[in-house]
Amino acid sequence: MSAATDRACAVAEAPVGVDRLRALAAEGAETLGWEASAEEVIAWVGEHFSVEDLAVACSMADAVVPSLVADQFPGVDVLFLETGYHFTETLATRDEVARQLDVTVVDVTPKLSVAEQDAEHGKDLFASDPAACCRMRKVEPLNDALAGYRVWFSGVRREEAPTRLNTPLVTFDEAHGLIKVNPLATWRHEDLVDHSARRRLPVNLLRDNGYPSIGCKPCTRPVAPGEDPRSGRWSGSGKIECGIHTAAATES
Repeated sequence: MSAATDRACAVAEAPVGVDRLRALAAEGAETLGWEASAEEVIAWVGEHFSVEDLAVACSMADAVVPSLVADQFPGVDVLFLETGYHFTETLATRDEVARQLDVTVVDVTPKLSVAEQDAEHGKDLFASDPAACCRMRKVEPLNDALAGYRVWFSGVRREEAPTRLNTPLVTFDEAHGLIKVNPLATWRHEDLVDHSARRRLPVNLLRDNGYPSIGCKPCTRPVAPGEDPRSGRWSGSGKIECGIHTAAATES
């Protein structure tokens, strides 16, 4: 069996079921409210779960979430969606996160390589059908990778986009059947910059070159001063989310 299968089997045998996780998420949301600090949010998780239960999803735009979680959960798994389309700077940031932080970086790969996807669905699917490309290269691989965890952390922030304004600190992720934690929901971009500088954390070099939000290379452009931070993602397509956070972002 694969490691993911082993983990899923172990959790299936454990006494904490979906109903209990849903109840804990509701309890956490009530306890933490709307404005608790990232450290307080992560500490709440520590009252109920151990490091084996947790995963951090990280786009490698920065290392803030992995570092904050690792402060309280050394060795935590950090899931990186290796789509095959990343900027060189993003891959370099991933490598630095693995080298500098007390985390375990796990590359999460799609079922099809880029070449296989081109052959099966047509070249450059990201241009003709970006939703399908994101689904196959990001959403579905993350779905598989999260099997067996009980909690996952994201770096979603409320200021990033209209779809994220109601992002809770803690919620139950119905799509994956586990608790989703957004410890940076209240943070501004300036908070990320200040924290990264103070802690001397790895930061994607594109952040200083007009890319406040970084995705796959073919679907990300620089953002002009005053533009929405995520306007450089899927520019011109009408798409603003890859699909991973859409359901949770609309919860309140």
